[in-house]
Formats: sequence, structure tokens, C-alpha cells
Amino acid sequence: MKPHLVIKLNKTQQVPQFQYWENLIENKRGVSKNFVPTIDRILRNTYNLDFFVSNNYRPKEAQWSATELKNDLNRIYRIILLTNNPNIPQSLIEDIKVLPEVAFVKQGQITTSEIPNQQYSDSQSLSSKYIDNSIYLKEAHNITMGHPSVKIAILDTGIETNHSEFNNQFKFSKDFVNIIDGASQFVGDFLDMDDIPDDKVGHGTHVAGIVASKGTKMPIGVAPKCKIIPIKVLGALKDNNQIVGAGLIDDIDAGIKYAVDQGADVINMSLGIKHQDGGLPHEDIIAYALDSGVSVVAASGNDGKKDKYYPGALKGVIAVGASDYVGHVAPFSTFGGHVSLTAPGVNVYSTFLNNGYAMSSGTSQASPFVSGTIALLKSYAKEKGKHIKNEDIIYILKHTCDKYTNRYKDEKSGFGRINILDALKMLQYNL
Repeated sequence: MKPHLVIKLNKTQQVPQFQYWENLIENKRGVSKNFVPTIDRILRNTYNLDFFVSNNYRPKEAQWSATELKNDLNRIYRIILLTNNPNIPQSLIEDIKVLPEVAFVKQGQITTSEIPNQQYSDSQSLSSKYIDNSIYLKEAHNITMGHPSVKIAILDTGIETNHSEFNNQFKFSKDFVNIIDGASQFVGDFLDMDDIPDDKVGHGTHVAGIVASKGTKMPIGVAPKCKIIPIKVLGALKDNNQIVGAGLIDDIDAGIKYAVDQGADVINMSLGIKHQDGGLPHEDIIAYALDSGVSVVAASGNDGKKDKYYPGALKGVIAVGASDYVGHVAPFSTFGGHVSLTAPGVNVYSTFLNNGYAMSSGTSQASPFVSGTIALLKSYAKEKGKHIKNEDIIYILKHTCDKYTNRYKDEKSGFGRINILDALKMLQYNL
């Protein structure tokens, strides 16, 4: 992907429509080289930059829906700069930012998300199909193991979909990673967006196993009968001899849009980025997901500090911290008033690359426990011919968590540690 800007126009501005940016990668016929006159003059005359103009999102149907229009997705554009210099002058951003037509402008940037170290395990069996982590999954499975029409989108480093722990649960897969700048630092597949979300580092595969493994040689997944939408939004980047997940923020947003439009019921994002200039990361597209009835679950972060990582810190997103197996909040778990609850995140055993298994710790591992729980709640409601809204799910989760203290909510653990059985029982009672 060439260097680019993402620009949102104000509501007072007429909104021209262009080709969707992904279509321009292979076919540039009919591409527009004119946007808004004031912006065009800054780019061409002041900075001597030529460019293509594209829509940052495409409508789900032939025309923009009411929900897409409500969240201004038709007003967000990707300006692809025809230069090989990845360093866009900050003065260019400032010159465009002050224009009355512009709601925000931001540079397309590669963001990184820590991938916790995974300890490969040669063990091919565990003593129990269920691990006692005090979230009462075994008992919850007596009520439901999920419904095949409920779909969980996993936005991550991809998934090894042919792992023996998975049972033909995947559909609508997509790889949005297409990075050129800094490519020498990347590992595995980081070019050519396609429909093959291969995982080269194991993070997404580990997350997927927590959600949906059939439990042959590891603990069974939280929602093993639900479907998974694998969406690769992170490549693997070498950073000081450590592998981190890395991808363009805008391509992560494209992955969220794709998940919603493919009918995801839950989106799991075991990733997070710090706030940068130009609007809160993922804000518009997360609002679109929530307005579409999709539950969004994200990792809170792994720095052990009071901090905010996005999308977890956005309103309406369920931010998940990590607990250990003796009932304490993990010391690495990022905390703050936005953290909703905690789930197991220490030494979690799950699927890994090459049909293998690994132990890993992090809020990345805690998040899929919650995504799977929400999938079970939506599955049970569906089995009873009912529909459950996001606000009802959040109400149930926060009133059924097991507390760490005598406080209703605290900034380290949120409302407490998830209790899947009690959540389902409360839903049963309410239905």
C-alpha cells in the first residue's frame, strides 16, 4: 500500500463518491485524481504530490444504508499518494486539518500490537477436557454449546484453519494485510490481500482455539458449535528481536467493516493501539458495528498500567482484563475505568501452528473467553426464538461476574471475573 491519508469531510460538505480503495490495487481504470479543490491545491501546488482518491469504505449493498450514513462512512476517504517516500510532512497534515471542510485527517500508519510469547508444548493430551478456571464452562455447556448460525469474527494474525481441533467452522475468510513500506522487517505473508488468512506466528490460531476448539487434545472451546469468520488484519513484524503484530490502522477498520457486513454477531479483537492524532482509533467503524447489533470485545492491554488501548477504550466496547487461575487479576493486565471485566489469561493452553498446541498469557487470551460467552448468550436466545441486544448482554455480564472485592466495580477488574454459567442462568430467567 502506498503512503496515504484518511480524510473525513464535515457534514456541511457535499460528499462525492469514488471507487473503493481495495478495487484500485489491481484496476486503476476510471480512478479519480480530483477530490476537494482546497485539498487538491494543497497537495499539488504546495507539496507537489500527485494522488488517487478513493472511498475508505464500500457500502454493504448497492447504496449506503441508513446505519452507514448515520456513522458517516460515506464521508471518509483514502487519498493514495503517488510517491515512494513514506514520510508525509506533518505540515501537510496541519494544512489540511484547519480547512473548514475537514472533520479529521490522519496519515495511514502501521500500528503494532504486542504478541505475548507462546511456549510451544509437545503435550498431546490433557487430563481433563475442561480446565478448572472457575468460570464454570463445563456446567454452562449443559445449557448450550453454541448455535451454528451465530458467527464470531476473529480479527488477528490469521488462523490455521486446517488444525485438527477445528471442525469446518470457518466461513467468509479474508486477509486485509497489504504492507509495502518497511516490508523488510515483516515475516511471512504481508502483501496481496486475498481470501486466505494464513497465520504465520500463531497468535490468531491460539485465540481461535479458546473460542471454538472441539477439545480433542486440549480444553474444549467456549462456543465450539458457533461459526468463525477469520479475518487477518495483522502481519508479523520483527521489532528488536521480538515478533509483534503489525498492520495499517485503516486496514483493521476495513476488517471490522467486513466482519459486520458478513453478519458477524461478535467481533473479537485481541489487539489494541494507543490514541494518536486525527480522531480516536476505530471510532467511526466501531460505532457502525455497535449500531448494527454486533458485540465488540477487545483486549485491555498487557503493560500492567492504568492506560487506554483502542478499540477497548471506546464506548460500547467490552474491554477485557486477565485473571490468573487462583482468582487474582494478572499483574500485566492494563486497567482503568473502561475495563469491563476479566477472564482467564495466564498460561492458557490452546491451538498453535503446525497442528500443535501452546501455552500463552495475556489479555489477548482473556478476550476470546468473553467473546465465546457472548456467542453462547446469543445462541441460547436464538434457540429459544428470541433476540438479545447488546445492552442486555452487558447488563447480564456485569451482574453475574464474580467479584474480587466488595466493590460493585473497580478499575483493575471491572465488574469482576466472568461466570458463564450464571450469565446463562440469568438469561434463562429473563427469557
